[in-house]
Amino acid sequence: MQISFDLAWGCSSRYPFYMSVQELESEVAGLSKPDLEAFTQWFENFVADSWDKGIETDITNGKLDHLAKQADAQFEAGRCTPL
Repeated sequence: MQISFDLAWGCSSRYPFYMSVQELESEVAGLSKPDLEAFTQWFENFVADSWDKGIETDITNGKLDHLAKQADAQFEAGRCTPL
């Protein structure tokens, strides 16, 4: 598996380069503690944002409509309890 990154080298040109997952893992393993903490925070935010975008797309495309209808039916049938 290859991951593509675009790096700007201090100029307007962008240079693509590819890093395997194994190479990425090795680079992350070699980070200093402060850099690892910063990377971890960034990655957690990245994953959360990706999940949010996926859910938003699913909602917009109607992929969750059937679940909303099931929840409404359960509520209307009195099968819900207060939290």
